Amino acid sequence: MATTQLKSDAIMDMMKEHLSTDAGKEVTKKIGLVYQINIAPKKLGFEEVTYIVDLKKGEVTKGKYEGKVDATFSFKDDDFVKVATGKMNPQIAFIRGAMKIKGSLSAAQKFTPDIFPKPSKL
Repeated sequence: MATTQLKSDAIMDMMKEHLSTDAGKEVTKKIGLVYQINIAPKKLGFEEVTYIVDLKKGEVTKGKYEGKVDATFSFKDDDFVKVATGKMNPQIAFIRGAMKIKGSLSAAQKFTPDIFPKPSKL
């Protein structure tokens, strides 16, 4: 298991807190999907750390999901931070190859910067 400290870890921690707030509960209610997010320190597909962002239960956990996720995203650490903080649009990230998607495209389209805490909190 990679022990690299990822910048994304901090965002995932904030996401956890965000989902416990009223604003976060709205997101959970609106989206109701489970996303797997693979974060690689440097190179896509290598030493990835897996997070589950469960927008059914409103939880963020590290590690594999028991069951089927609606969509899986793969990012490099820096690119995930850019998307999560709204500095890079998810569509642009996808077009540039900074984000890979597996699973339902309709589920993937609901993966927008709106699900993340606002950058003022970051």
